[in-house]
Amino acid sequence: MEDKSDSGVKASLLGSGGRSRRLSRRNSYNTLVYDFVSRLPPKVRAGLDPESPEVIDCSRASGLSEGEKDYYEKQFATLKSFEEVDTVVAAESIDAENEENLAEQAQHERAMKISNYANIILLALKIYATVKSGSIAIAASTLDSLLDLMAGGILWFTHLAMKNVNIYHYPIGKLRVQPVGIIIFAAVMATLGFQVLIQAVEQLITADPTESLTSDQLAWLYGIMLFATVVKLALWLYCRTSGNKIVRAYAEDHYFDVVTNVVGLVAAVLADKYYWWIDPTGAIILALYTIINWSKTVMENAVSLVGQSAPPEFLQMLTYVVIRHPQVKRVDTVRAYTFGVLYFVEVDIELPEELPLKEAHAIGESLQINLEKIPEVERAFVHLDFECDHKPEHNILVKLPSSQP
Repeated sequence: MEDKSDSGVKASLLGSGGRSRRLSRRNSYNTLVYDFVSRLPPKVRAGLDPESPEVIDCSRASGLSEGEKDYYEKQFATLKSFEEVDTVVAAESIDAENEENLAEQAQHERAMKISNYANIILLALKIYATVKSGSIAIAASTLDSLLDLMAGGILWFTHLAMKNVNIYHYPIGKLRVQPVGIIIFAAVMATLGFQVLIQAVEQLITADPTESLTSDQLAWLYGIMLFATVVKLALWLYCRTSGNKIVRAYAEDHYFDVVTNVVGLVAAVLADKYYWWIDPTGAIILALYTIINWSKTVMENAVSLVGQSAPPEFLQMLTYVVIRHPQVKRVDTVRAYTFGVLYFVEVDIELPEELPLKEAHAIGESLQINLEKIPEVERAFVHLDFECDHKPEHNILVKLPSSQP
């Protein structure tokens, strides 16, 4: 079948040649580690931990080039992922996992609510600071806070849409709503950047400086902007460790706000004390930073919707799970690709030709369940066959849209 190279990258750990002799051994993790370590060159073994042979410290191994160190570190990291996936696949307690997911979801919702409430309060304070100072850099930061509320509403709606699913209208759920919501969020933020950029360039061209600030205005400006910076910094620290992509989008926005607040405050104060053009220049810097930063976010999430292949390390882990499944003679294809936040997985396996349909179905279904236990996998599709020498079942070029009108 197509894409047999997917499983070829595992040769160093899962054996070479692809013969069923190695697959039928059903190597345990410990056996696999022992087999792999026994074939290491002496200079690499010098870096192994005597008590934990699956752990390597390449700094203790002499004579290794940087490329060799990187290679062996990746190999041992792959071994570690095999151990982790064994634990996941062997887990039987679905209820405990669901309880943990509910607790994690509650934490994510709490982070989003705190962020939205903070954005409302900070927007009111920044509007006052903008009116008092007349600074375009502070105005850029205030406009950013306004769009924070709009974007926060988009992300919150996205989160609610993912939770409320009608299986008749959306048979596979709404996980794809998450990257779509983040793309809209990022597009709004990039639009802000263009808006501020145009306004700042106009002020530079017309040479229209703002009025100098009084000591009272400066005091308010310092107080509001520093308070906003501290709040956003605390929210960034709180949200950035989340495993939820929507909460991490909030974290990116909080970090961006810290940058805009600091740059905006510095530009406004320096422009008031020294040269007026520092204020619009600071606004231009913020605008360019906004455009570049959120354009990258758009591209990252757009890629997740177009079926990009999983990295080789993840394919190795999937192949390990498939290889060790009972009755599998050979692995034809292992494929994983993005379809939103998580991966869709396709595996083609060869079973004994004489195996009854009932047993073959049970093997395929249990393999599907094991693959879907992996947190990064949304859905797994297992294709059963009695040989691996036929042509590919699917041709991706067949469905390409015609260029004819």
